[in-house]
Amino acid sequence: MPVNLNLPAASPVPGVKLAACAAGIKSNGTNDMVLFTLPEGAATAGVFTQSTFCAAPVTVAKSHLAEQSGAVRAMLVNSGNANAGTGQAGINNATSHCDALAQQLGCSSNQVLPYSTGVIGEQLPSDKMLNSLPALVAGLNDSLPAWQQAAEGIMTTDTVAKLTSKTVSVGEQTVTITGMSKGAGMIEPNMATMLAYVFTDAAINADDLNQALRESVECSFNSITVDSDTSTNDSCMLSATGVGAPLSPALSSTHWQAFQDALNEVMLLLAQAIIRDAEGASKFITVAVAGGASVQDCKAIGYGIANSPLVKTAMFASDANVGRLLMAIGKVGLAGLDPYKVTVNMNGLPVFEQGLLHPDYSEEQGAAVMQASDITVSVNLGMGDESAHVYTSDLSHDYVTINAEYRT
Repeated sequence: MPVNLNLPAASPVPGVKLAACAAGIKSNGTNDMVLFTLPEGAATAGVFTQSTFCAAPVTVAKSHLAEQSGAVRAMLVNSGNANAGTGQAGINNATSHCDALAQQLGCSSNQVLPYSTGVIGEQLPSDKMLNSLPALVAGLNDSLPAWQQAAEGIMTTDTVAKLTSKTVSVGEQTVTITGMSKGAGMIEPNMATMLAYVFTDAAINADDLNQALRESVECSFNSITVDSDTSTNDSCMLSATGVGAPLSPALSSTHWQAFQDALNEVMLLLAQAIIRDAEGASKFITVAVAGGASVQDCKAIGYGIANSPLVKTAMFASDANVGRLLMAIGKVGLAGLDPYKVTVNMNGLPVFEQGLLHPDYSEEQGAAVMQASDITVSVNLGMGDESAHVYTSDLSHDYVTINAEYRT
């Protein structure tokens, strides 16, 4: 069960149509293909995995997005097969799906972006997918159930769909931002997350959209980890349909900042939802690092703690072996760090200061804090004024079981 996952309700975004179907990629018969379409004049921005072994759909999507300067008309997603480690055949399959879908939608092939998630190293069942395209196109609609079915259709080991919205006022108009994400394991994105699709009805050009996306990603999807593993398929997309209020930093800095804040909130909720639904998770852990000389230093310490198997297993067991926190901070090797200036607390309970356990700390207090399902580890480095947050989960027996049995 997800850890305290309660996302705000979602609303459709004007201009977006969606459909989902079961093409037979997944053996359990659930929806495994999803289609999003956008109106003429829409703009799309994206960030993708930095993995050297990026999947074929990532290669094709990045190329198409650049060729069209963000003027995307459709995004086609399949779950159950990553189309990664599939060579030229994988590229050919992804391209052929774009070609076939473009013919049915009446747009150019490079206005279609492909995405895949699932098992690495297996070729897509291309015939099944091509045969399912007419049903997908025929099923396109803009209803809330269509959004919910799409969020379910992109899932793999997720236990729940992750879909949420926020609205923001732009003068007398209201702009909607709605997004969905998927991911539960193989999570330390190094750019985005497993898959995320966020839409707004605002009219925003591709350059401004790209700026907004990259700012949001840094404080959300680039601040989470389940197991320190970056997927071959990570993609995070932001699309503006253009049917609503016009927005840009130049037009109104106040309205733009309100939009950016709302976007940041949606992205953070979706990123945190991935951690709350992490494979085998029983706890949601925030690592809040302050007093850094740079944000990068704070994130390095945050990930040092969040990715430590010893810290994560102690959290799972509610074992107040808090020395593991010092180990995780020290192993980062941060230049100039003075251990005697570092302070550590958990959910407000002082744990370490001046190189020692806090004089008021007791193991009974530590164990009581670690029983909580939401735990915040706060670290002050005593080096500056910068700060950052990293979000992670504990590491349980179920995580090992899920991944040991992933293909069986």
